[in-house]
Amino acid sequence: MSRTARYIVAALTVATVATALPAMATDPSSTARPARTYTLVNRTFDSVTALAVAPVGGGEFDNVVLGEALQGGLTSATVHMPAGDCRRDIRVTFRDQHQETFTGIDVCRSSGLRLTATGGTRGRTIQAEQLSQVDKPGL
Repeated sequence: MSRTARYIVAALTVATVATALPAMATDPSSTARPARTYTLVNRTFDSVTALAVAPVGGGEFDNVVLGEALQGGLTSATVHMPAGDCRRDIRVTFRDQHQETFTGIDVCRSSGLRLTATGGTRGRTIQAEQLSQVDKPGL
């Protein structure tokens, strides 16, 4: 291959890459991530019967396979979080069909979610705390 032909090939390669890069550049906080395991810890008074996730701020909730109901008290389960953005809305359904939605949970920077309740079974308040990568699920 002549020197001129090599320059033309190199120039075309650079032009192709330069054109493709802006399309590939995205905000890292909204980049889709592969499916991952996630721990749900239930320290509430009631059993969790369903778990679902959606993109932050709306969108269709996708059910996450929970298996058996996660009993109240101090129990945990590892679930497979579907691929998607790092920040998600997580909806938890309890045995009495009461639902709580926790918005903006970062499933990439946390290893799970700890649910706690205050106020007894009537007038209860459910709170969610993200588990750090080093937390033990049962704590």
